[in-house]
Amino acid sequence: MSKITIAIATKGSKGLKDEVSEVFGRAPTFTLVTVEDGVIKNTKVIENPAAPYEFGVGPIVVKMLSDKRVKVVAGAEFGVGISTLLKDKDIRIVKVKPEMNVCDVVDTIIKQVK
Repeated sequence: MSKITIAIATKGSKGLKDEVSEVFGRAPTFTLVTVEDGVIKNTKVIENPAAPYEFGVGPIVVKMLSDKRVKVVAGAEFGVGISTLLKDKDIRIVKVKPEMNVCDVVDTIIKQVK
């Protein structure tokens, strides 16, 4: 495995100690984790600019994550629209349980990608 960036829909700004949000597109934050050769190299929490929007969240979130070169996303729920947009950008979707610890999510994805 080379270098990949994973985006996890999260509840706040605790980084690897945060929990997975119940929603994806309207998650308050995304924790971006860069993994290289199975080792976490960088973690960054970004605010979701589309979180307060009532409509049109999917394209905004997918463009933002695509621009950040995200290859894998993790979350509890993915709507049909956002799932289609993610697939169009060749971003892999991993469904996880809400409130799961971000560190555990990253470990699970690293094992799947190897």
